[in-house]
Amino acid sequence: MSVSDYDKKLFADACSKVIDRNCLQKGIGTLSEKTVHAVLKNFYEPDPQHQEIPVDNFVADILRDSEIIEIQTRSLNAMRRKLDCFLEKYPVTIVHPIVHTKWLYWIDEETGEVSAKRKSPKKGSQYDAFYELYKIKMYLDHPNLHLCLPLIDVEEYRLLNGWSNDRKRGSSRYDRIPKELVDEFYIGSINDYQCMIPEGLPEEFTAKDYGKASHLALRYAQTAMTVLRHVGAIELVRKEGRSHVYRVKI
Repeated sequence: MSVSDYDKKLFADACSKVIDRNCLQKGIGTLSEKTVHAVLKNFYEPDPQHQEIPVDNFVADILRDSEIIEIQTRSLNAMRRKLDCFLEKYPVTIVHPIVHTKWLYWIDEETGEVSAKRKSPKKGSQYDAFYELYKIKMYLDHPNLHLCLPLIDVEEYRLLNGWSNDRKRGSSRYDRIPKELVDEFYIGSINDYQCMIPEGLPEEFTAKDYGKASHLALRYAQTAMTVLRHVGAIELVRKEGRSHVYRVKI
């Protein structure tokens, strides 16, 4: 899947709307946190009249045309109580961003100095979502639930307040500033889980095969197998020793 140049422009416009570029020039300390959440909310719904809408005892990030969009940048565990409420009455799309490329900055709290940026060697993909999707596995086959996984490039600012000598290990993340929308994966039905099946996967495969094809560590590949089997995207064919052999159903 890929995003159009128009969508990339809309994303850039949402970034500009949320981020006061003069603020960055004055110092990172004047930024508010949760910038990724705010940018995505304005990207998927630019009209503030449809943002932050009370629904029963909760507040929906976006409610428009009787559909809810929830932006969840961290643990999907936090969505459970909302989902119990919302899914009874509305179609719900959870937007869960995945960091594709990250540039890292360090902030010295005492001086306010910000380091030069460093590019992280790790690149994210849609497969990284499985760790969080497992936490709401019991909701994934609900007909009213849909998923949107945008891949974004970000600049991440961290505070030099960790426990190691260089104060980096155990440090706190201050904020992430979105820079570009790289791709977007939408899952509205079981067939859409095709985007979570990596190219080069054998017709019959183990979690180890899946991990190799998706560049996931084995334990995360095993989590992916659990999620994909639960939603019916793959099925168990047989066991070979301690390994389970699967094949794609969609």
